[in-house]
Amino acid sequence: METIEILGVPHAYQLTPPTADREAPVLVFVHGWLLSQHYWQPVVERLAEDYQCLVYDLRGFGDSQRRDGKRISPERGYTLAEYAADLTALLEALNFKKVWLVGHSLGGSIALWTARNSSDRVGGTICINAGGGIYLKEEFERFRAVGTQLVKRRPRWLRSLPGLEWLFVGAMVARPIQRRWGRQRLVDYCTADSRAALGSLLETTTEEEVRQLPQVVASLEQPVYFLAGDRDKVMELKYVLHLASFHPLFENCGRNVIEITDCGHLAMVEQPDLVAAQIRALLLR
Repeated sequence: METIEILGVPHAYQLTPPTADREAPVLVFVHGWLLSQHYWQPVVERLAEDYQCLVYDLRGFGDSQRRDGKRISPERGYTLAEYAADLTALLEALNFKKVWLVGHSLGGSIALWTARNSSDRVGGTICINAGGGIYLKEEFERFRAVGTQLVKRRPRWLRSLPGLEWLFVGAMVARPIQRRWGRQRLVDYCTADSRAALGSLLETTTEEEVRQLPQVVASLEQPVYFLAGDRDKVMELKYVLHLASFHPLFENCGRNVIEITDCGHLAMVEQPDLVAAQIRALLLR
């Protein structure tokens, strides 16, 4: 794993070797809230032969944290625009000229903002378990309250308790995932920086942020596709369809939305074969 300084914060990333096809875009994967780059591993393994792949940890998550005791960029916030600025700076630092962005959940929203701000560099975006754009006051207030308690009540020693990963094996998925992913979710949950975890939760779910997202999608001239789990209770299909409908590709019965059968909110580890196959197919369109 490599580390690069981006806007004052060390960012952990992994980059697969270049492929024989020099014209192929680099695939850049963006993870969701309280997760890390690790969840992309199954998909990257299936794509790396034909596409160079970049995975990284968002500021304040995974290994993209300061280890010297200093605060993480206290002058910067955690809005979608600010996380998109991080990603844009990362792409510039690595000198990528042609990329496709693949974002999961919160990462999908960050990818959309980045595509708008870096239209000359981003050839297209694929959002996985990501949607929204409808502000429902009571539901968002409930979601923010539950999320805040999840962050505030998590002692770091929690991850040392044996067997606790089983609580995460069946959460937000259609069927239980492998135990190693439950363990990874427990680790990421316990070690995420508190300011980043709370900041990204609260600052990306304001009414203004939510209502801006459809405008961002509508402004994109690049292709945008959405992969949605039919059993995703976190980002239900109707919300994915709503956001996708603002892009021109949605015409003709929503052909930029692909529904994945028997899939919850973690499509990349629940059904990596299908997700990788769909990414390949979309890149060849």
